[in-house]
Amino acid sequence: MIRFLLAGAGVAALAATAALAAEATVQNPLLAPWTGPYGGVPPFDRVKVEHFQPALEAAMAEQLAEVDQIANDPAPPTFENTLAALERSGRTLDRAGTIFGVYGGTMSTPDFQKVEEEMAPKLAAFSDQITQNEKLFKRIAAVYEARDAAKLTPEQKRLAWLDYTNFVRAGAKLDPAAKKRLSEINQRLAVLYTKFSQNLLADEADYVLFLDKEADLAGLPDSLRSAAAAAAEQRGQKGKWAVLNTRSSMEPFLTYSDRRDLREKVWRTYYSRGDHGDAHDNNAIITEILKLRAERAKLLGYRTHAHWRLENTMAGTPERALELMEAVWKPAVARVREEVADMQAIADKGAKIKIEPWDYRYYAEKVRKAKYDLDQNEVKPYLQLEKLREGMFWVAGQLFGFSFTPVDGVPVYDPDMRVYKVTDPSGTLVGLWYFDPYARPGKNSGAWMNAYRNQESFDRPITTIVSNNTNFVKGPPHEPILISWDDATALFHEFGHALHGLNSNVRYPSLSGTSVARDYVEFPSQLLERWLSTPEVLNRFALHYRTGQPIPPALVQKIEKASTFNQGFATVEYLASALVDMKLHLAGDQTIDPDAFERDTLKALGMPSEIVMRHRTPQFGHVFSGDGYSAGYYSYLWSDTLSADAWEAFTEAGGPYDKAVARRLHDDVFSAGNTVDPAEAYRAFRGRDPGISALMRKRGFPVPAENKRGQ
Repeated sequence: MIRFLLAGAGVAALAATAALAAEATVQNPLLAPWTGPYGGVPPFDRVKVEHFQPALEAAMAEQLAEVDQIANDPAPPTFENTLAALERSGRTLDRAGTIFGVYGGTMSTPDFQKVEEEMAPKLAAFSDQITQNEKLFKRIAAVYEARDAAKLTPEQKRLAWLDYTNFVRAGAKLDPAAKKRLSEINQRLAVLYTKFSQNLLADEADYVLFLDKEADLAGLPDSLRSAAAAAAEQRGQKGKWAVLNTRSSMEPFLTYSDRRDLREKVWRTYYSRGDHGDAHDNNAIITEILKLRAERAKLLGYRTHAHWRLENTMAGTPERALELMEAVWKPAVARVREEVADMQAIADKGAKIKIEPWDYRYYAEKVRKAKYDLDQNEVKPYLQLEKLREGMFWVAGQLFGFSFTPVDGVPVYDPDMRVYKVTDPSGTLVGLWYFDPYARPGKNSGAWMNAYRNQESFDRPITTIVSNNTNFVKGPPHEPILISWDDATALFHEFGHALHGLNSNVRYPSLSGTSVARDYVEFPSQLLERWLSTPEVLNRFALHYRTGQPIPPALVQKIEKASTFNQGFATVEYLASALVDMKLHLAGDQTIDPDAFERDTLKALGMPSEIVMRHRTPQFGHVFSGDGYSAGYYSYLWSDTLSADAWEAFTEAGGPYDKAVARRLHDDVFSAGNTVDPAEAYRAFRGRDPGISALMRKRGFPVPAENKRGQ
């Protein structure tokens, strides 16, 4: 729930503001319970930017009053009057904060950003007021210590552990002076996170490359030309073509453009986001964030921020995470050397240039064609966005029995957004799935999943509402959107997160859906990627956008043979970011120049000169727009160790659609939320701990002689 993530100003100030806000409650849709079908839906059609500040301040005051009542309850602390009461508190703030977060990611207009800047430190301080409430913490601790004697259920014990641990990790045991300093740090960090995100969004919006003539389009397939023309027209440049400063626009341009000069320009623009030395430069912000995180960790009794962040993860310590990363790094770099040699051989025969980072994707495609007779342009006509969406629905039906039906009359914040109701085989409502597919000004780049409402059942059954958000470039009306294989994989990945939320079957919202350890949450989503390449999906849903014919079996075989192609690049690009992230947060309280640290660390690692980090430090939103993935970007590799091993549970049985394995996957992973320790949940599914061998097989790297643990 948001209650441990958000935060505000002093009680007196909030109470005074709340009195004013209460008068506007009727006019402020953020303060009212969600109404309408499906257990209520977000009132996106009635929300205005001016609603946020009064609603958030009123909601914070309301929750503080609820918490005060729990803390001062004269009755002895019990699970029901303390932890269950906490679960019930903050409902108004949960709803208002959810929509506030949605706007921050998808509707970040200049007027909204002003509200965001003002509210960020208030929301941070508010969270501290709850976790630093001594009376409340004493009651939580009492319930936690008596959890066995009170004969709590396993799920109740898990919630008691989570609440107690979260409070301790947030400073509940500190002395008053330390608590005061901790709150100051959290408020300042909230300001810096907001500024970092806004700077990144500004660079993505401001740096658009407009192409003026046909010669600039050399090598680009028709689908990319059409999308670029539509993007230019949407920006008032009809007759030109636009390459946006986002990954979904940058990557295909670098893959297909014959114009090396333009490839370099697009590459440099994209990888210099947040690093222009101007008003939107993020380097000074990063330096301050790292200093404050190090100070906070020491206040809380941890050696570094990395040790604090990893304490309650599957890895447990930074050292274990580094052990896995380093085990994969060397074979990945060795594979890059092989990939570069293949590309350089082609370049030597033609352009006679040395492979640079802006050449990698372009020449990799030429190698793919030469080695596997596989041209991605040959595949792309079969990858229609809407057909793949249907394919995802079909997979969800095969694995979990879900049906997706489009619904009308549900408010959305953008006309291109669509809503589907999700039902189980009995026709019972499971939840709603919102789809926001297209890039637009004010929307963060990339792809992600949101939970608008968590599933729960402890007072009454409440169904979940989830969304998937992507940034495909919208083409001309009535023309299908064709996407790359990588984008199709990302689509299935994010849908995996959505299915994790939709399958949730727990009592308490704090344990619901994707509310699990950071290095476990990517496991279900990475696993779902694997169903994209199954023949059952490709034969039914990879249909040519003109002929309607399914993708030819010979082309599917080529895709399968090339499944480990370019894994050196993909792994090194990712791992470089993960290693720099971890080493930044193991550096302690030294003053760090982000650009210099990045450069020196990569040199020490032996980073191939032909590749850059997937997320360079000044644009590393995972790590510096919040605490979420800080010292935790390794999580994707950790989770992929699980997903690779889990996939082999299917292949060792009856195949990708084996009903018995799918049932275990549902029962032990997708429906369990955070009700059990993730290591125990995985063992229940697989019957053992995972090792690294499956991961290495998946990526086409040499398998270690001994099956080292992947944890």
